[in-house]
Amino acid sequence: MEEAWGEAVNAMQSGEWDLIVLDEINYAISYGMLDPAKVVQALQSKPEQVHVILTGRNAHPTIVEIADTVTEMRQVKHAYEKGVMAQRGIEY
Repeated sequence: MEEAWGEAVNAMQSGEWDLIVLDEINYAISYGMLDPAKVVQALQSKPEQVHVILTGRNAHPTIVEIADTVTEMRQVKHAYEKGVMAQRGIEY
């Protein structure tokens, strides 16, 4: 996990990217695999032009506090309810 987090921090600081998506990182934080304070520090020290999207449920309160936008989604209807199994490229 630390190696992956290091890659994310390097990407944020590199200036090479305008947008970085840290998919499902909120789960890693909530499961205790990643310190939320490290994430907050990295987000606060990134270049202003770099936008970072953190996904996953139950964002840590410190992440919510510093975020510009927080969205909570809820399922209305899902193909799984009709027996359609997870599909590569859609659910994973």
